[in-house]
Amino acid sequence: MSALLTVEDGAPVALENAEAGSRIVLVCEHASRRLPQRLGTLGLSPEALESHIAWDPGALAVCRILMQALDATLIYQRFSRLVYDCNRPPDSPSAMPASSEIFDIPGNAGLSAAERLARTEAIYSPFRKSLSELIKTRVANHRPPVIVTLHSFTPVWHGQPRDVEVGILHDSDSRLADAFLKEAAKDEDFVTRRNEPYGPQDGVTHTLIEHGLHNGLLNVMIEIRNDLIASKDGQRVLAGYIGDHLGKALADLEP
Repeated sequence: MSALLTVEDGAPVALENAEAGSRIVLVCEHASRRLPQRLGTLGLSPEALESHIAWDPGALAVCRILMQALDATLIYQRFSRLVYDCNRPPDSPSAMPASSEIFDIPGNAGLSAAERLARTEAIYSPFRKSLSELIKTRVANHRPPVIVTLHSFTPVWHGQPRDVEVGILHDSDSRLADAFLKEAAKDEDFVTRRNEPYGPQDGVTHTLIEHGLHNGLLNVMIEIRNDLIASKDGQRVLAGYIGDHLGKALADLEP
């Protein structure tokens, strides 16, 4: 194992349904709130470690439903984004944030260059390598993947309620986002908007750029308001909504 992770911690990245029949690769960078044993609690309370600052509640559950429904491959990070946010490059301050919304994160304050490197090598590098190798294999087998990253967001941010329910995010390549939004406009099930509650200007499209744009692959980032997927019923409903529109969007884009 790495200098950060123990044998008991296990691997930093997980891959499910690797031999999937569809081209879709689901990516969940904020799937877990687990912390490596050597980092303790990062000085945070149980309340903070269970909150959205540590992970994206409900995101992995929705991904797994989509994985089954679409016969997609799923790759996800097994540790909290407080240790390393795999949707950020190593030189980003928010890759290992010293604070998040109302919480200071003592265990991330004043990290040395060596400490930042240890986390990068233990968490980010294996995740990046695993996804890159999966993409290269699919491309070599003439099955270029479709990159779909899935996240959840809190209904209230810095005291401000958010009325958007599903965000369809993209960077400079909007092909899949455009097609999804075109399909979503045909119903009124959920308030679905482009690049909300975040967008490229917030630095949230790193995975899309690194693995989608740089490889010329269709890509999109989907954000779901986490109160909608707090229950199993909600997770099934939102997975159905996303899976339906995603499938139709991809069909629209077929040559």
